[in-house]
Amino acid sequence: MSKLLGGQIGLDDFIFAHRKGRPKEIEIEKSEDALGLTITDNGAGYAFIKRIKEGSVIDRIPHIKIGDHIERLDGVNVVGKRHYEVARMLKDISTGTTFTLRLVEPMTSGFQGIGPRGGGGKAGKSKGYGSGKETLRFKSNGSAAIEDERDEVAQAGIDAINALLDSFMGINDAELASQIWDLGSNKTNSMDFAEAIDASDLEAFGFTDDFIIELWGAVTDARQGRMKKL
Repeated sequence: MSKLLGGQIGLDDFIFAHRKGRPKEIEIEKSEDALGLTITDNGAGYAFIKRIKEGSVIDRIPHIKIGDHIERLDGVNVVGKRHYEVARMLKDISTGTTFTLRLVEPMTSGFQGIGPRGGGGKAGKSKGYGSGKETLRFKSNGSAAIEDERDEVAQAGIDAINALLDSFMGINDAELASQIWDLGSNKTNSMDFAEAIDASDLEAFGFTDDFIIELWGAVTDARQGRMKKL
């Protein structure tokens, strides 16, 4: 946003926008422990559906789409909450319970024809539209950045942490798994790792000591090459 206001947007920059479209309220039966969602947020209090696991509870509901903004959960306004807070609220819903999600889908009209310009330009141009190996990551200060894909060791650790979160929270959350990996990737023992979690906003989850040891095991296994990228 600072680059936009300062007139510093270049030809190779991308602007990602979620323009509010149609709101929708959907009743969902939590028939399984895991809903099959990955949630992200933009650091400014708006949580979005980033990924839907194939064959999951959410995947079987055609009205729920990637990119939908999660606005309310059972009438409770979740605007202003981080993605992991919304994930925890969904995890706390008992299996077999029916709940209501109010979502706002993004407007797509007018964007169908937008794409890289063809034709002109110098042959052998060194800079293109990306390798397809980057990811859009929202920062806590509200900014966003395109980051390189994680290396094999980091991705293996993140996948293992996410699998543990799936069993602990009942929901996939790759953003939260990445945050946990970043906290542990440079630690030398489980005590320092536990202290780093307690000193972060993840302390609100109340992870048990046993679960933190499991998370630490995933970090060390990945760093020592005992697992491969899933």
